[in-house]
Amino acid sequence: MSLLPRDWFHNDHPFNDFFHLSKDFQQSFFQPKIDVTEKKDHIEVLAELPGVKKEDIDLSLQNGVITLSAKIEESTSSEEDKVIRKERRTGSIERSFSVGKGVSEKDISASFKDGLLKLCFPKTTAADEDTKKISLD
Repeated sequence: MSLLPRDWFHNDHPFNDFFHLSKDFQQSFFQPKIDVTEKKDHIEVLAELPGVKKEDIDLSLQNGVITLSAKIEESTSSEEDKVIRKERRTGSIERSFSVGKGVSEKDISASFKDGLLKLCFPKTTAADEDTKKISLD
């Protein structure tokens, strides 16, 4: 006799529970993974973008924030193909991070090779920023 209940009629898809991912873990796939490294005179950001084409990447700078967005295209399969499981994501991904308001688009270098996006921009200090102090009551 088993101490754990088992639904003997629920064996149609035995791997559904095994491959089930939590909502938080699934959502992390839509943000590219990045490494940020401080060099002597600049900051380097490496972003993983596997399966993304160079022409599908968009970089924008607004108010000291770089926004990286990209499209991941769905692979095509014919009508007679039966997809057993589909885990690879398709759609749009986006990631934003601050570079400082003193940095312009001319200060940023970007390259993309083998699914890895590399951004370099100069370091900024707190004195470079237009920081406003807020007094406490």
